[in-house]
Amino acid sequence: MKIRRRLALAGVGAALVAPWLRAQSSWPTKPLRIVVPFGAGGVADLTARAVGQKLGEQLGQSVVIDNRPGAGGVTAGSLVAQAEPDGYTLLLMSNGTAVSEGMFSKLPFDARKDFAPISLLGTFDIAVVVADNSRFRTLADLLAHAKANPGKLNIATVAVGSTQNLAAELFKTTAGIDAQVVPFNGTPAVITALRGGEVDAAVEILAPVKAQIAAKALRALATFGEARATGMGDVPTAAESGGALARLHVSSWNALAAPAKTPPAVISRLNSELRAALASPELKKRLADLNVDARWSTPEQLASLLAGEIKRWSEVIVRAKIPRQ
Repeated sequence: MKIRRRLALAGVGAALVAPWLRAQSSWPTKPLRIVVPFGAGGVADLTARAVGQKLGEQLGQSVVIDNRPGAGGVTAGSLVAQAEPDGYTLLLMSNGTAVSEGMFSKLPFDARKDFAPISLLGTFDIAVVVADNSRFRTLADLLAHAKANPGKLNIATVAVGSTQNLAAELFKTTAGIDAQVVPFNGTPAVITALRGGEVDAAVEILAPVKAQIAAKALRALATFGEARATGMGDVPTAAESGGALARLHVSSWNALAAPAKTPPAVISRLNSELRAALASPELKKRLADLNVDARWSTPEQLASLLAGEIKRWSEVIVRAKIPRQ
């Protein structure tokens, strides 16, 4: 009798689980949406579009890009955190996601708890640049001047709390120099100030200034990545300077995440599809043209990266005495 009852209960359980398993095996059955916390046309948006197109081809479903710009990615993050955890709504996560955890006193989501990491998509370089006619020919020249003239060196970046701004603050404290980090309202304003001699140097993502470097209007003194930038082998990394800078490794990055509680089978499928997509020569080239180095990761590696970035940028924000919003 007990055996028959257990078998009956097992049958009920199987009946309940079977539709879920069938749903997962047929996933996806409709278009996917990637919510991007930036406006159209930037590196993050173009990365999402390139990856989304390739991912859609592999899955046999279209992938729609939904641009939801807003301070600290709050709008985009909230939308995805509250979305149905079915794998159809994804978030383009970035180092900006990590920065927001330290910049805002209260967020409507917890980046470490409310999202299920899927995979890294790519990294892109940050550089120290000067006007081409600058007296600083090397990073060593710049540092020597800063140490000999405390408080006199001006380093331009985009807005306070941006990746570039915080990277400049981290560079300053790591190098042990007393310099002024001067925020501007966008990359064009940074370039204008640099070329006009209003500032001595700038810390900027490489992609938007690459054309200026190619045109000999600006010159890159160093990049902050672990290896020299692709296509710019003559530009050393800051770490090559040695000393305290030997441990300075900073790159901007993009990744994909889903709402927490998304079924593990869906996360695994997306991760596998992204691994294949990011290994394809076609997508690697499209991203390289954006100065993005295609990078796949496991969900666990992405979770570890996010946690580490939150810790690092929170500490930089405190040291720079940037008030929380």
